[in-house]
Amino acid sequence: MVQLEKFEKYLIEEFYDDYRSGDMSHGTFTRRVAFIMGSMTATAAAMTLVGCTPQEIPRATDPMPTPTATGPAAPKGTATTAVPNAKSPLSVPEGAAGLTTATANFQSQGTQISGYLARPEDGGQHPAVLICHENRGLTPHIQDVVRRFAKQGYVALALDLLSREGGTANMDPDAVPGALTQAGAARHVGDFKAAFEYLNGQDFVEGGRIAMIGFCFGGGITWQASTEIPGLKATSAFYGPAPDLAKVPTIKPAVMGVYAEKDARITGPMPQLQEALDRTSVKHQLKVYPGVDHAFHNDTSDRYVEAQATAAWNDTLAWFRDNV
Repeated sequence: MVQLEKFEKYLIEEFYDDYRSGDMSHGTFTRRVAFIMGSMTATAAAMTLVGCTPQEIPRATDPMPTPTATGPAAPKGTATTAVPNAKSPLSVPEGAAGLTTATANFQSQGTQISGYLARPEDGGQHPAVLICHENRGLTPHIQDVVRRFAKQGYVALALDLLSREGGTANMDPDAVPGALTQAGAARHVGDFKAAFEYLNGQDFVEGGRIAMIGFCFGGGITWQASTEIPGLKATSAFYGPAPDLAKVPTIKPAVMGVYAEKDARITGPMPQLQEALDRTSVKHQLKVYPGVDHAFHNDTSDRYVEAQATAAWNDTLAWFRDNV
């Protein structure tokens, strides 16, 4: 019998929600689940577990999809470049005045990891924030979020958690979630531990003043990191799966959870996390934003809601300002 690991279940349920709401085709849904599960037999079993009807479930004898390489992203120029499909008034284009951007490279668990880094170009020292991307990998939207933090005076670094696989830009987008789940949360948290040390060693970072934020899948990794990277000053997890409740007492940073009212899958279990946090001395705040669904902060998606996305962003900035 197939058993789903936490992040496998999280992603497959998310894709099923997207399929049922019309945001994803049945073919893409099936393809993404297949890349996560590794065989069509396991894909059929997993889709059954999340409630798919017999008509929605592929046959075990259907062929596995073949990943399609996308090729490397086009080189960035120096001119100001708008973020594709960005709707937020907070969006900061590539090449914006006052910021320096670069590819950061560092060693983690014996491998070179890369990430996108942005910082104020004033030459001074600044607090820093680590950013964990969604299940789509390191996208232009996440790079935009990096620049938004830099505009607010932070050194911001988003890792490409698929650096070992050749990088997000070189992968079939449907294969990205499967590669992330197969790599495992422990590898991802290990990479953020290495990134934490990398930032702490940079002369443009105020030593010890480092926060972390993540979105969706990245929110779950952020919660996990909050239980394993005690040097973090604060974290903000946007609608990510909660950490194992038994690990909540190990949390050291001040933790903030961002939730969407209509996102029953993630917001529903929130009271149990609230109770676990209330039994500790860690500073915490869990907030549900009204009238919005999962991924409401991503302004390149149809679920984006400007008012609540801006409110959650400002609340996060305030949380970091008070705790980092």
